[in-house]
Amino acid sequence: MNSKVKQLLVLTLVLSFFTTSMLGFSKSASAAPSLDVKADSAILVDGETGKILFQKNEDKMLPPASMSKMMTEYLLLEAIKKDKISWDQKTRISEYAHKISQDRGLSNVPLRIDEQYNVRELYQAMAIYSANGATIALAEMVAGSEAEFVKKMNAKAKELGMKDYHFVNATGLNNKDLKGFDETGGPSEENMMSARSVAILAFRLINDYPEVLKTTSIPKAVFRDGTDDKTNMPNWNWMLPTLVYGYEGVDGLKTGSTDLAGFSFTGTIKRNNTRLISVVMKTNSYEARFEETKKLFDFGFANFEKADILPANHQIKGDKTIPVVKGKEKEVKVATKEPLSLIIKRGEQENYKPEFVVDKKKLNEDGKLTAPLKKGEVVGHVNIQYKGKGEDYGYLLNNDTKGKTEVVTKESVEKANWFVLGLRGVGGFFAGIWSGTVDMVKGLF
Repeated sequence: MNSKVKQLLVLTLVLSFFTTSMLGFSKSASAAPSLDVKADSAILVDGETGKILFQKNEDKMLPPASMSKMMTEYLLLEAIKKDKISWDQKTRISEYAHKISQDRGLSNVPLRIDEQYNVRELYQAMAIYSANGATIALAEMVAGSEAEFVKKMNAKAKELGMKDYHFVNATGLNNKDLKGFDETGGPSEENMMSARSVAILAFRLINDYPEVLKTTSIPKAVFRDGTDDKTNMPNWNWMLPTLVYGYEGVDGLKTGSTDLAGFSFTGTIKRNNTRLISVVMKTNSYEARFEETKKLFDFGFANFEKADILPANHQIKGDKTIPVVKGKEKEVKVATKEPLSLIIKRGEQENYKPEFVVDKKKLNEDGKLTAPLKKGEVVGHVNIQYKGKGEDYGYLLNNDTKGKTEVVTKESVEKANWFVLGLRGVGGFFAGIWSGTVDMVKGLF
């Protein structure tokens, strides 16, 4: 083989290797991250803004089982905030709550009809140990009966922006397991929610009442210590850092399982300045719900990051001013009121572009603001639009203010006095005549 042939062969091999390597690199660099979650439905969201990071069958209605208790927690904490009940307030136990609490085939702490229990101990039994009798007792305290409480559950779900839901009891049990006390729906009915609705509920719970995490993060507690009814209450959330499937940063939120629901879990985790909320519904085992949740958390932290998108007092290119009528000035400068930080896809900050959305209610029919205007007056907001190639799932609550920042006037604009307005009117009149005359003259030639 002569030298020229050898050189050509070497060159061909090098080019082949280089081309193959570059193609492989290009493919791996542009490939969208994939995630195989073995659950009937699942969702992962940013806990601060509700930005959806992953979803699978997110609107499919499924039984949430004891994840329903998050709504009971919400209504209880709301009642406490409004001073309708207090943490130290005591209650007697109804026959209904008593009978449910004696069923140790369900998650329960034993309750006695001849005893009184305070709100705090019943709440801890519900939030940590998912105690069903305790949950019923709390529902009866808040609303007088479970039937009335269920009305509140459905009304609150609508108020919170949930769309796919149907509550028939406070616990999430099958109605057939309520010992004939089912007051809403038939014996075969069960609460139903979509993963999206569960995520909305969890999102609103931890943002409106963040104190719930102080309880849901407790790995184990004791009910009625020092009495014959002493009950150890290990937290069913095995992803808490010290438990079996411990995952650093997990501090909630609620498990759920029935024969119909399978094994479900709403998890939440905070690492550094990022909080995530996950929901998996209908996995095939107690352990699987935590394994699938781990996949979601791993995916979230590997592929997304918190980034500062806009500073305060930032002016959007092309929308730095808005025209003004009846003012001493004919336009006003506008800028963002607060800085905006968002969770974004890693390495893609340049693909997130600001979009100014003016409040049309503030404008006249010509698209102008009307003086007088105060400095700092809200005239719209900035949305961040994703311009990359991957899919963008939007937000849990698209009409919410999360993921936006207000746009305000940078200075005040006083209303012009009658004389100035009059001169402008006269000027406009003669300008119109002059313009018309010029047009007429042009038409002659």
